[in-house]
Amino acid sequence: MRWWAGGWTVAVAVVLAGCHASTSGGQVGGASESGAGPTGGSPSVSASGSCAAGRAEVVVGPGEAVARRLCVRPGTVVSLVLKPRVDDKRWTAVGSSVPAFVLVSGWRMAADGTARASLRCAGTRAGAAEITASAKAPDVAGAARTAFTLHVSVVPYTTQG
Repeated sequence: MRWWAGGWTVAVAVVLAGCHASTSGGQVGGASESGAGPTGGSPSVSASGSCAAGRAEVVVGPGEAVARRLCVRPGTVVSLVLKPRVDDKRWTAVGSSVPAFVLVSGWRMAADGTARASLRCAGTRAGAAEITASAKAPDVAGAARTAFTLHVSVVPYTTQG
């Protein structure tokens, strides 16, 4: 095994272990994980209390951290809401590093500068993906730069027996 393959294996194991360890009220979109459920905008929490299941919402506002972590169960649909930026930049796109685990769809930009995307997590497999949201000033030439990263870990349910 190559040295870099071992490094990636360790990194994925640490991320997945972190999902199971964070059972005490982590923040997702400004609401705690023990929140209102699928209709209340907060993620539904599995019986283990550590990973969102069903539906979840991540809201990113101005001045918030540029990176977050989210643990979800297979089949979870995450609504990513990017609030308008306070600098001269605008959200331009959202992409997934591994569309087989987390697929980005439904990208849309509102007139007020709020951007939304739907993230559909793998239905049966475990894995991890980085969701990146890029932004750039509309009157400046050049490529957009990553302004927010969501590290999503898809963790399957444990089997009994």
